[in-house]
Amino acid sequence: MTTLGRIGIWRAATQADGAFAARAEELGYGTVWLGGSPGGDLAVVDPLLAATENLVVATGILNIWQDDARSAAAAFHRIEGLFPGRFVLGIGAGHREATADYRTPYQALVDYLDVLAAEGVPKQQTVLAALGPKVLRLAADRTAGAHPYLTTPEHTRRAREILGDGVLLAPEQKVVLGVDEARAREVGRGTVDFYLRLRNYVANLRRLGFDEADLERPGSDRLVDALAVHGDGDAIAAGVRAHLDAGADHVAVQALGDDPWPALEAIAQRLR
Repeated sequence: MTTLGRIGIWRAATQADGAFAARAEELGYGTVWLGGSPGGDLAVVDPLLAATENLVVATGILNIWQDDARSAAAAFHRIEGLFPGRFVLGIGAGHREATADYRTPYQALVDYLDVLAAEGVPKQQTVLAALGPKVLRLAADRTAGAHPYLTTPEHTRRAREILGDGVLLAPEQKVVLGVDEARAREVGRGTVDFYLRLRNYVANLRRLGFDEADLERPGSDRLVDALAVHGDGDAIAAGVRAHLDAGADHVAVQALGDDPWPALEAIAQRLR
């Protein structure tokens, strides 16, 4: 398995370039995760790897409804040929609201993984977006592991029990650097609210014990505080560390706000 390091950065693919990757590597982050389904040709990956020496780039995630598995496999092999061992292909079914052609997501994931395997994409350089038990087990069986999004340390603890030892668990965690609680919650809520329209995330949050009052848009303070940890550098680093303590191998940090670097610097100082 490609070594991701303890902490990485989750960033929308449209907001990451070579300069961003170079700064991430300089701070000690092991991986940059490209969110927002960056496109099956994965052209966005090459400049990030070219600008760095050891940084890993991973997709978080490539949406199986939008990008053909054979095209994704061809892009993987192109990147692997140029930058051996420095790319991880994260795939997932996304959410039902994103496409009219959704069908049965579990079987679609299986079929997609079958094609990737037939095209020679190694299991140990593939991860699966996974929230519920069934897809977590699929991640353990067919890929290097799981990349859960919009979760809590309690989900990480449960996921580790399902995955078992020796399987990668790399959750994402949102953070907001700021001691003004009202302002920090406003920033966090602006992002969390979007996901409360999406059934797969809402269903997972219910499994974690959040009730209808928490899940009513734009989200309760309790929900926002759990999903977008806020506070000073020690507080946000503790929110990331909680996933590591719960069984994560790696945490992908998504720093919310106009400038992500103060939060990312604070976390790197404490956790790298």
